Amino acid sequence: MASTHERFNLHTTPEKFYLEPCGDGSDEVLAIDRVSTEMTLAVRGDVPASADTRTICGLIGTIRLVAGMYLCVITNKKKVGDLLGHAVWKAVDFDIISYKKTILHLTDNQMQDNKTFMSMINNVLHTDGFYFATDCDLTHTLQRLANTSPEFQEMSLMERGDQRFVWNGHLLREFVARPELHKYVFPVVHGFITMKSSCINGKVFEWSVISRRSCFRAGVRYYVRGIDSEGHAANYVETEQIVQYNGAKASFVQTRGSIPFYWSQRPNLKYKPKPQISKTVNHLDGFQKHFDSQIILYGRQVILNLINQKGSEMPLELIFDKMVTSARNSMIKYIAFDFHKECSHMRWHRLQMLLDMVAEMQSEFGYFLVDADGKVVLNQEGIFRSNCMDCLDRTNVIQSLLASRSLQSQLQRMRVLHMGQHIQEQADFEKMFKNVGNHSAAPGGVNLGPSAPQANALATYLQSRQKERKLHMDEFQAY
Repeated sequence: MASTHERFNLHTTPEKFYLEPCGDGSDEVLAIDRVSTEMTLAVRGDVPASADTRTICGLIGTIRLVAGMYLCVITNKKKVGDLLGHAVWKAVDFDIISYKKTILHLTDNQMQDNKTFMSMINNVLHTDGFYFATDCDLTHTLQRLANTSPEFQEMSLMERGDQRFVWNGHLLREFVARPELHKYVFPVVHGFITMKSSCINGKVFEWSVISRRSCFRAGVRYYVRGIDSEGHAANYVETEQIVQYNGAKASFVQTRGSIPFYWSQRPNLKYKPKPQISKTVNHLDGFQKHFDSQIILYGRQVILNLINQKGSEMPLELIFDKMVTSARNSMIKYIAFDFHKECSHMRWHRLQMLLDMVAEMQSEFGYFLVDADGKVVLNQEGIFRSNCMDCLDRTNVIQSLLASRSLQSQLQRMRVLHMGQHIQEQADFEKMFKNVGNHSAAPGGVNLGPSAPQANALATYLQSRQKERKLHMDEFQAY
């Protein structure tokens, strides 16, 4: 795989930007003309001694606003950990640099528009949860990568990235047709990534979670629901749990996403706005587009619909059930589980009913496993697609329990856990799960957190419900 440069000196002159790779011994630099916007390869000797120089951590891409072109760069990063020996970074700070030396050529209205767009871009960039790597592919699961061709493996990170999860794809459009420039850019993913070491029975293993949020139909809850005309679901996240021990590695993948037909729930003064189901579109067409792509990517689909089966959520459940029946697709199984009803009055033990219901299917799906010799031993043959209204709290609980069950099986297969031992009984590991879960909430109501044992998942669920009620009360008082 062609890796990308890890760090640059950005040299700025009135005429050009020069991106000089740091520490790789290369004499090559990327020159960007600030007037014509042309990008060419030059050598270090072409950089004027009078240039202003600063160190940057990466180039996100370029974007055109009212005032002209801008360069988007990462100015600070934090190491998350190592995935299969490759460094994974969290982007911490950014800068948007104008090609133009002044904006005096703009009218007052244009200046205000440009300022507004700059503010919007900064708000997006400073949303917590942007990650990147310069020599490994964060956009694909281990199983997808293991089933690719040698030609694919030789592609640059930009060429081979899963476009669902490349959040800077639009900003890289100027680089797409220029293979010689691919080593200057990399995909940026959005979501949540954590990597931890743990020890059970004297055996040290690595546990990682990568939650990849789709850039298609992106947006915060209430404002973006359902699917678009291409079948892309709102709040769609692919979550991969990875375990590494003694050269072997295993992964278990789940997805979540908004209920996949055309509906909305625009916020108003009500605590819970009533969902509105579109009456002018072909719901089944969009539903089938969504699941056709999901089946190609993941195989069999088990839908876990966790919404209420009464009140304002009931029509959504009825139509979801109807869509599955009408699709007549043997690759799709639908399970409706009214989380709030079944677990009311603190009856959390009733979650075991759902786990028992899907136990056989989870065993059939399995997980992806590669032994210490690099041989693929198992492939995951299907996936659980969970949803509630927001794809947050209820979904987190269920995904946590499924991932915990898979993790126990993986660790037993790797002989980290003894047969009969339970992951929940490992106090240090359970504490690590809890600490990760407490820090995994992203802004805007999008929690992309990892799996956790049942008690921690339920504690997080209860805390988030309390915070949500307080937030609604604050909003009501503000009105």
